[in-house]
Amino acid sequence: MSSAATTTYVLRGARPLGGEPVDLVLSGGVIAEVAAVGAASPTDAVVVDATDLVALPGLVDLHTHLREPGREDAETIESGTRAAAAGGFTAVHAMANTTPVADTAGVVEQVWRLGRDAGWVDVHPVGAVSVGLAGRQLAELGAMADSAARVRVFSDDGRCVDDPILMRRALEYVKAFDGVVAQHAQEPRLTEGAQMNEGVVSAELGLAGWPAVAEEAIIARDVLLAEHVGSRLHVCHLSTAGSVEIVRWAKGRGIDVTAEVTPHHLILTDELARGYDPTFKVNPPLRTAADVEAVREGLADGTIDIVATDHAPHAREDKDCEWAAAAFGMTGLETALSVVQQTMVDTGRMTWADVARVLSAAPARIGRIDTGERAQGRPLEVGEPANVTLVDPAARRVVDGAGQVTASTNTPFQGHDLPGAVVATFLRGRATVLDGAPVEAAEAQGVRA
Repeated sequence: MSSAATTTYVLRGARPLGGEPVDLVLSGGVIAEVAAVGAASPTDAVVVDATDLVALPGLVDLHTHLREPGREDAETIESGTRAAAAGGFTAVHAMANTTPVADTAGVVEQVWRLGRDAGWVDVHPVGAVSVGLAGRQLAELGAMADSAARVRVFSDDGRCVDDPILMRRALEYVKAFDGVVAQHAQEPRLTEGAQMNEGVVSAELGLAGWPAVAEEAIIARDVLLAEHVGSRLHVCHLSTAGSVEIVRWAKGRGIDVTAEVTPHHLILTDELARGYDPTFKVNPPLRTAADVEAVREGLADGTIDIVATDHAPHAREDKDCEWAAAAFGMTGLETALSVVQQTMVDTGRMTWADVARVLSAAPARIGRIDTGERAQGRPLEVGEPANVTLVDPAARRVVDGAGQVTASTNTPFQGHDLPGAVVATFLRGRATVLDGAPVEAAEAQGVRA
């Protein structure tokens, strides 16, 4: 990758967290200076015109499917992390449901090294809770934690750890190294053959329904298990009003639980299934408008800690088929920030400082990657790692899946007019995106100056 880390950048007139404009100087991998506009002029610096651009700490995704190893026809670590950088991310957590499953130190180290070699973002592998995601035997949690990848997040995402004994043992085990179990909350017996949210629309369409209680029952069980053993629990892709209330109750009780919501659950509803377009088939399913309102409220009041993309790329043949045969999942790395801006910032529910919390600081803290030389989610202050995302909040764009960086086209926002655009992304002071394009293309166009 070009654009050496030794380059010094001056982000002229950037607005950290949407505040007053300043000059941010990125040098030697850190934020070297925060100065009045025009005051910073280090020798041989590349000046980036950041007038009217919001500066955020580099975004961190706690829930990304990169598909490699095993499904490189849908995505690779190279293409997926390149898409992440285009979306403003500087770190992602790669989920374990690969082929082979990331349930050993060897596999997580392979993913970690491939991410390091690609160089677009920091890749932190998520280790499987159970061997082969089968839910019968604990995977090598300790070995993965002690590996070069330093795994701290464990999840069978795509499948629920439905055995309460296994879930309890996992929660107990990860305490030894301050890990967290991230649960895909889905009671399997209540969702056998389910195709979409159970409700009025599923009844009218004649599709097998996926009841909200299938998610809520697992969350209720697991927060009590976490309280019982004194461990950390993270709830993946929370999607119902009832789930928000359970997490709110658990936090009020002092249970160490965190939760995420996806961008698509912040804006899309089960009404979209009426066209039988498999693009909108996702796990958990799109819910009702009342659920969308509840998760927005939960995110705004802090009940839901973070936004995580659940970026789930698929090969065309896995989505270009009838609804029942189609795979679950949507892409999201390149549209996440825009959806959060539209649903939360532009509606007045959140500030840009809140966006930095739910898309950077909090996911980094939950994943335990917020300390050390390669720390993520840190504030935009002198001496901190220069992980920075520049966003133009006034920009608008019409989403075209075929034109995105990800190798897959299954975006649910095809044709949507979304606000905001990532103009630049810096990973420890090295430009990965400039002028809204991956750095090679940006250098050919010239830096905004």
